[in-house]
Amino acid sequence: MDFSRDFLALAVAKGVLRFGEFKTKAGRLSPYFFNSALFDDGASFGQLCGYYADAIRASGIAFDTLFGPAYKGIPLVAGTAIRLGEKGHNVPFCFNRKEAKDHGEGGTLVGAPLRGKVLILDDVISAGTSVRESVAIIRDQGATPAGVVIALDRMERGTGQLSAVQEVRENVGIPVVAVANLIDLLSFLGERPDLAEHRPAVDAYRAQWGVTDAA
Repeated sequence: MDFSRDFLALAVAKGVLRFGEFKTKAGRLSPYFFNSALFDDGASFGQLCGYYADAIRASGIAFDTLFGPAYKGIPLVAGTAIRLGEKGHNVPFCFNRKEAKDHGEGGTLVGAPLRGKVLILDDVISAGTSVRESVAIIRDQGATPAGVVIALDRMERGTGQLSAVQEVRENVGIPVVAVANLIDLLSFLGERPDLAEHRPAVDAYRAQWGVTDAA
């Protein structure tokens, strides 16, 4: 999709997506590295949230409220709600604090009440911990988790044969939508002569560690 390609181009331009040799938490040597924290200015972050809005609209997932888990999900959920509003889809949003507040409005949730079907926004899914915590918060409020939207799906096996995204789909039972995935990245590298040299290494990494499909 166009927004996937545009998102990857922005990530490369901002240095969010880099190529070389990087050691992952699992001890693997990856030919690329993605750090969403480097979307650190208004223009690029606004574009990022626009791509989240595009991915949400393209997914067809029905939802009533957006939820952003602390901490990276907080600016994402606010920014994406703004971009959806600009596109004529005005939806309430909510995020959580890590620590409960014992004065003022109190509690751990900030923003709109969690009602109806709730869509979770985060940057990536590594171990799935943030998603499971978010699902527990949503269900505790009497709402229903509708799905998860992330920036990049590496489509990479975890400790077993499934990727972290596939494990969330299987264990939590909700869809996961990515603005871009590894297949999009390989296609993007093939379209960019200045980056084409990195495609064989990414292809080889996928052959070694990738899951069979994105489903």
